[in-house]
Parts: sequence; structure tokens; C-alpha cells
Amino acid sequence: MPSESLTFPGHDGTPLAARLELPAGPVLATALFAHCFACGGDIAAAQRIAARLAAAGIAVLRFDFTGIGGAGEDFATRSFADTVADLTAAARFLEGRGMAPGLLIGHSLGGTAALLAASGMPSVTAVAVIGASFAPAAMARHFADAMPEIAAEGAAEVTLGSARLRIGRDFVAGLGGIEVGTAAAALHRALLVLHAPRDMVVGIENATRIFLAAKHPKSFVTLDDADHMISDPKEADYAAGVIAAWAAHYLDLAEPAPEGVPEGVVRVSEADPARFAQDITAGPRHHLIADEPVAQGGTDRGLSPYGLLSAALGACTSMTIRMYARRKKWPLDHVRVEVSHRKLHAEDAAAVEAAGGRIDVFSREITLAGPLDAEQRARLVEIADRCPVHRTLSHGATVETRLAG
Repeated sequence: MPSESLTFPGHDGTPLAARLELPAGPVLATALFAHCFACGGDIAAAQRIAARLAAAGIAVLRFDFTGIGGAGEDFATRSFADTVADLTAAARFLEGRGMAPGLLIGHSLGGTAALLAASGMPSVTAVAVIGASFAPAAMARHFADAMPEIAAEGAAEVTLGSARLRIGRDFVAGLGGIEVGTAAAALHRALLVLHAPRDMVVGIENATRIFLAAKHPKSFVTLDDADHMISDPKEADYAAGVIAAWAAHYLDLAEPAPEGVPEGVVRVSEADPARFAQDITAGPRHHLIADEPVAQGGTDRGLSPYGLLSAALGACTSMTIRMYARRKKWPLDHVRVEVSHRKLHAEDAAAVEAAGGRIDVFSREITLAGPLDAEQRARLVEIADRCPVHRTLSHGATVETRLAG
């Protein structure tokens, strides 16, 4: 998916490094991702979730909190309140670009920050948290050995999960005054809680307490084999798919009307000049992506052109059968059409040889469910050949081409 590297001012004006992942087609909604504090915005889990959301038409902003990922300051000088304020600043930045976030995602302490920051983001209608902490003060047990150094020197390098992070007195002190339960209860937004039972950094009991504190609508999903960092690609993909499907229920993902596309015209525009992805719009409501498989040099984000042609034949066949059965009042419960395409060499057909020596074959298998008798089934299969797309493919068509402008 296309992406944009950028910076925006944090809560105190410090430039924060960010990446905006964009859909190949129209931007239907925007998500803001708050990563864990011991990692940057480019961790694998964040990348996979952003890619899955972008494929669904949702732009995603990931950024490095002040003092993380080369943002220009030592995280040891920051407090937890500063990170929450950075998240709010990111939402304001998106709003200024006309992309106010509708979905807020947080991982680990980033999830805790998301719960606290959501009340300051009126555009957000859905919040998803992954491995979030209900009691951030308890996180101090992971760096208990460093507490004397923090008390004496003001800061120390600590370990959170598999990452190293330098934190200071203000950050540790700020963890003790966070009311996550109050924030969850007052969220007034749809909430999705994802957590791994085997999480050794933030225990599963944190997810239980967040879920119980929150009001409906709320959902809970277990990441069975994941660790705290969601480092297993399969678990990251699963989390990404769940978040994308869940968010679609709470976001307004209505397709924008394509400009200048008249009724009856299908517009195909290149979406990825380096590969083959194409952005397809038809009328005010319909949008899809065409592509080629990875083996053919594409990115497999959509059906191939021949796949779309097979889909057209299958859809038209099913519609034609249903229309006839409905008119006859026959007991047809369900229609399924499976279409495959191949090129067949026809050595004995002179006309085919003149056109290149190959002929396209679409194989169509029709399943008719319902208490139909043999004569009715046979008739419906005959009717399938009256499908307009079938006739077009069988009889051929003329393609007219002209250069625009």
C-alpha cells in the first residue's frame, strides 16, 4: 500500500516521526495507532495491522512518541501524561488534514494511553486495545532492580518484554495515578479488547478488568499463542483481520462518489505503477481493486482481470437462473456457480490459429439446492446458457478504443 513518511508537532512542539499508510483506493476512514512504549511505530505487528486496515480502505497513522524512535529527546524526561498528550496531538494533526480518526488502536501501554486519550477525540467511534495494562503501576515489577538507580540518578535503562527503554522518575511516578477503570467506564465508544493468555509482560487479568469496567458495546478476543509483542506473524495477521472486520461495523465506510464518472461507465485507474494493482470505480457506491498474483509480478490485492471476467460470468449465470425459477415459482433454495478459466490449444481450428493458436475456455459448474425434479434441474441448466454474459463470451464482442483528450 502507498505510504507517506512525515513529522508533526507533539504536545510540546517536539517533531514526532510518523508514517501514514494509505489505501490503494479511496480513503474511507482513518485509524490512529499507539504502539507500545518499548518499541517504535514500525514493529511487525503494527505494520501488519496497518496493512490489513489499508486494504479495507482505512488509512493508518503510526508515530513514535516523544523520545522514542529518534524523536529527538530522551524518553527518560517524559511522563505518562506526556505520551497521552502526544496521542491527542496526533489526532489533532489528522483532523487538520481532513482525516479525523474514527478508529483508535493501542498496544500495551499504548493501549492504556488510548483508553485515556479517547475522551479528547470526538471523531473516534471505536477503540481497540492489544495487551493493554489496567494497572500500569504494576509494570514497575519488570524493572524493580533499576528502581534504586532511578531514585538516585533520576533515570535508568530498563527492560520491557524484549526491548530496552530509558525511563525517569516522572514516568514511574505517573504510572501510579492512572485510573484505567474510570476511563474505560466513561469511554462511550465501541471497545475491542485483544489479549494473549500467555502474555508474560501484561497478564491476561488486565484484559478482564478492562472489559468488565467498560460499558457495551464491547468485545473480547483471545490471541491464543501470541506473546506480548505479537511477534508471531500468524497471530499478528489474525489480530489484524479481527480489528479490520470489527472496526467496519462501527465506522462509516461508505464509498465516496467518484468524481466525473457518469452512470454506466467503469473507470479503471492505475493504483501501483511499480506493479499491476488497479483502482476500479463504478457509479457513486462501488469500488474494488484488480491485481495479478504475486507469481505474475503483482501484489495479489484483488482479482485478476480473468478472475473478474469469471466472476461476471458466474454472477450473471446465477442471476439468470434465479430470475427464471422465481418466475416459474419453482422450489429453488440456493444457486452456486463455480467458474474456472483456461486457455486450450486448438490445432485443428484455422480461425483460432490465425488468432494465436489458443482458445479461452470457461468451465462452469452449477449447484442447485432445493426439492427440484430432474426436468426442472435440466431446464435451469439450459437457462444458464441464456445469461447475457455467456452470450457475449460465446458470440464475441467488438471493442472500440479511442485516446482521451
